[in-house]
Amino acid sequence: MASDFTTTVFDLVDAQDAAGVAALFVADGSLAFGNNPPLVGPEQIEAGVAGFYGTIGGLSHDVMREWNSGGDTVVELRVTYTRRDGGKVTIPCVSIWNRSDNGLITTYRVYFDLAPVYA
Repeated sequence: MASDFTTTVFDLVDAQDAAGVAALFVADGSLAFGNNPPLVGPEQIEAGVAGFYGTIGGLSHDVMREWNSGGDTVVELRVTYTRRDGGKVTIPCVSIWNRSDNGLITTYRVYFDLAPVYA
């Protein structure tokens, strides 16, 4: 079962609310997708996430497992993407984040293979 914060994160992501996602980060927080350079700060994060949303038709996260230790969270997911052509594909994903004492995200890393989404 997902924690309240994890549910909030993926509800915002699935709603394609880039501003809402960016608001979860500290001022110098970072978000990295796989091997790509991190997006740093809420402004870059919002722009990068919004840009990604523009390449897909939609998405939905299903939390399989979640582990928490201090401010660290690891979430194993299945993510169903709707492609721009209307097709759907589900891929495995792992998200890892750290939260500061004020509850906002300092670092967030996402590990997945998006190739099937764009195939």
